[in-house]
Amino acid sequence: MDLIRFEKFYYRYKGNEEYALNNINLRIEEDNFILLCGETGSGKTTLIRCMNGLIPQFYSGFYKGKVFVNEKDTINTPIAKLSTDVGIVFQNPENQLIAMNVEHEIAFGLENLGVPPKEISKRIKESTSLTEIEHILDKAPFELSGGEQQRVAIASILVLEPKILILDEPTALLDPYMAKKIINLIKEIQVERNLTIMISEHRLDLVLPFADQMILMRNGEAIEHDSRDDVLNGINFQNLMLNKPVIYTIFKRLRNENLFFGKIPASIPAAIDSMKKLQSE
Repeated sequence: MDLIRFEKFYYRYKGNEEYALNNINLRIEEDNFILLCGETGSGKTTLIRCMNGLIPQFYSGFYKGKVFVNEKDTINTPIAKLSTDVGIVFQNPENQLIAMNVEHEIAFGLENLGVPPKEISKRIKESTSLTEIEHILDKAPFELSGGEQQRVAIASILVLEPKILILDEPTALLDPYMAKKIINLIKEIQVERNLTIMISEHRLDLVLPFADQMILMRNGEAIEHDSRDDVLNGINFQNLMLNKPVIYTIFKRLRNENLFFGKIPASIPAAIDSMKKLQSE
């Protein structure tokens, strides 16, 4: 069964003449790590807002077509109910941290859903252990570093036990060291919880090694959705104006000079293996 399904979906924001999304047809299945990428303004954030009902329920505009989350129509299903299926962490975690301390922040969603106190305590313990933030439960969100705020935002979503976790540019405000830690954490969470993960990210070097699938966006259209290796080696990825990974650039040049004929690798270990094979030939 599809976790999320777009059927001929179009959307434009109120006051805009151009559509932000054009004829989107996507199927997001269980237990995948999906990288969503595209040029700035291609519609990635708008697409994400459709996945928990923020579009069209919160952001006014014109739409046609359908979006289903776990077979629930996002037009008719309350956002609060959709939040138990889809959890979204936005680019700036400060925008979704509202409580006076971390523990209350993580408990907020569960309290609003009427979850019993014992179950709330149990879930807080599990999510804080997974995100390694047990030591900051008494701190206020504004006292935390960017990486800690991102972990709190993730924990506040995990307690809701969603089936899919979506992150919009989760490393945008982080230094390279902390960005790598957050991406590694997200992968650990996927393995631990058997979640489907979708990440919209420009730092492709960090995410590509973990991705199972890729979705490419251009001018409001989902131009390709396939396995990571097929997308990475395709013409659409080549033509998009993206910050291409260093490994991709190296092997693309080798291929152009007829020095390499295999699939372009997505990680350093895979690149090393490819180079070893190249040297042995």
